[in-house]
Amino acid sequence: MKYQELQQLKFDNRFIRELPSDPEANNFCRQVEGACFSYVKPKSVTNPQLVAYSPQVANLLDLSSQACHSPDFVKTLSGNRLLSGMQPYATCYGGHQFGNWAGQLGDGRAINLGEIVNQNGDRWALQLKGAGPTPYSRQADGLAVLRSSIREFLCSEAMYHLGVPTTRALSLVTTGELVLRDMFYDGNPKMEPGAVVCRVSPTFTRFGSFQIFAARGETDILKQLVDYTIQTDFPHLGRPSVEIYVDWFKQVCQLTAELIVEWMRVGFVHGVMNTDNMSILGLTIDYGPYGWLDNYDPKWTPNTTDAHGRRYCFGNQPHIAHWNLAQLAQSIYCLTQEKEPLLEALDSYEQIFESSWESMMTQKLGLGQPNKKLMTQLLKVLTLAETDMTIFYRQLAMIDAEKIPVPDINYRELMEPLISAYYQPEELTDDIVSEIGQWLVDYIKQVNQEGVSNKVRRDKMNRVNPKYVLRNYLAQMAIEKSENGNHTFVEDLLKLLQYPYDEQPNQNDYAAKRPEWARNRPGCSTLSCSS
Repeated sequence: MKYQELQQLKFDNRFIRELPSDPEANNFCRQVEGACFSYVKPKSVTNPQLVAYSPQVANLLDLSSQACHSPDFVKTLSGNRLLSGMQPYATCYGGHQFGNWAGQLGDGRAINLGEIVNQNGDRWALQLKGAGPTPYSRQADGLAVLRSSIREFLCSEAMYHLGVPTTRALSLVTTGELVLRDMFYDGNPKMEPGAVVCRVSPTFTRFGSFQIFAARGETDILKQLVDYTIQTDFPHLGRPSVEIYVDWFKQVCQLTAELIVEWMRVGFVHGVMNTDNMSILGLTIDYGPYGWLDNYDPKWTPNTTDAHGRRYCFGNQPHIAHWNLAQLAQSIYCLTQEKEPLLEALDSYEQIFESSWESMMTQKLGLGQPNKKLMTQLLKVLTLAETDMTIFYRQLAMIDAEKIPVPDINYRELMEPLISAYYQPEELTDDIVSEIGQWLVDYIKQVNQEGVSNKVRRDKMNRVNPKYVLRNYLAQMAIEKSENGNHTFVEDLLKLLQYPYDEQPNQNDYAAKRPEWARNRPGCSTLSCSS
């Protein structure tokens, strides 16, 4: 592959070429009707500086390392310069927020620069998050702060290397300007460093992109967008028709089910699963008040806005995804005029999720065959004491399963490899130890029954159970260092998280449990939508 300079990038902006645009050229907040997008230019900033970039994403775009270290790279990805072929715009969409229809939302702080076609023929849309106001900013400033931008940049890349479908992040740039933010909406705003992230994805189309036109009765535009999406992102389905619309929806159900299973595998909590934050490609999108499970708690949510209802808590994510798909089905019903095929496709979500979840759990346990009883009991075992989910699964691989436990086995000795996963090991009472120990005995018996050696099982488990994830406190440490002018820890985490399944023995400290200082600290255990 021949690497390119910025000026050599090939843009083919199909989205704006084939879909209706907003005729209003001025940039002010308004209801945009009869259009999929509005042209808008990024806001210039005073002193852009590169914090970090992803070499892997640069490779996707055929960009050379030299290009990524050039002054033009920073100017372009801060919004200060437009390359030839860039046609910046913001898209119109709606959505349900916390279960309630919110009407028009749209790209309020995101500006799309255009679509690159790389040398392999792959199409990648570039989008700047935090590049200034758009017609969809709803009286906000359209900017982003370093705090939220670091979280988005690092998590986008961490999820990719974990094997979770996700949008990507090319770069993180500070603007040299301060932005006023009230982190917890509690009347205590403060000035924070501004930043811009360049997000990269085949498309940023969401469920809400279709909902807005259905809600407004703009069926002709809805049909245009659905046809465009099928032809561009699902071309294998064939020429758009009523039957193909149903096939397309069924595939979206499948992609979404597979995505949620991956979230559950690694302990990821999105935090704000509104329909406008659901990718039509089944990608993780919009990294806001997300979090990673430290201790396993199905009811945990990092989002303070959701603290009371816990609508988007870890254990409820599969149900919410199904609910969101139902809203998408309602939006495209006017194109099919047939309810049953859409309901059948919607039902397939639950079937795919259940089978994919069983397969995923089977892999996490290093088994060859699913054992539903063992899996169900494990979810209870994980809640008996404060148990670090990531460490538990990683250490479970270290259990010696080649020896069948004797009837009078010492359960405390049996579970010794797991002790590092418990936040309060002194609280492991005899009753709790007995229940955990009995589960381990059943697990070892299953492994023995399958005749799997320790080595084979450990290799299998360590390929799906990460040692390193972007723990909430690690992200917060990177934020605090960067806000003080030291960006090296962002780079360090970016490199660490490229190999989440490797031992990396020199990095063991970053695989440790959440420290006590982070238990109730803002940014570590509680977050908000403020960015």
